[in-house]
Amino acid sequence: MNELEVRTHTALHVVKGAVVKVLGEKAKWTASVYVSENHGRLTVKFDRKPTQEEIAEIERMANEKVRENVPIHVYELPREDAERRFGEDMYDLFPIPSEIKTLKVVVIEGWNVNACNKQHTKTTGEIGKIKIKKVRFRKSKELLEISFDIL
Repeated sequence: MNELEVRTHTALHVVKGAVVKVLGEKAKWTASVYVSENHGRLTVKFDRKPTQEEIAEIERMANEKVRENVPIHVYELPREDAERRFGEDMYDLFPIPSEIKTLKVVVIEGWNVNACNKQHTKTTGEIGKIKIKKVRFRKSKELLEISFDIL
């Protein structure tokens, strides 16, 4: 992962936090993620297409979190300890194989908690501006895709 992709990947966590804050707990399950250079896509399980106002608010809140320049903590813990401490909310819809006994958990305090073995920036401020480019709702699968660029 190059430095730009580390920033873009970290932005996924910030966007995910904003999505849950704006759309609620029903949007907390990540179905897939994609990163290429400065482009990212977050796909969450959800039951409707968000309004333009909600999308604008997700982008606004994500960029506010970037401007706050808060630390990104990565904890490496035995799986049982991580599950006790963070619960099921740290997981996504794609499972972590049971043979993996140590988890890296990425925490943006009060914003996002996610088991993730990728590289991340040290603070949200290193990400740069987040611009939501496209939102697609796939009704048949109840999947909401949010594509963004970092500038």
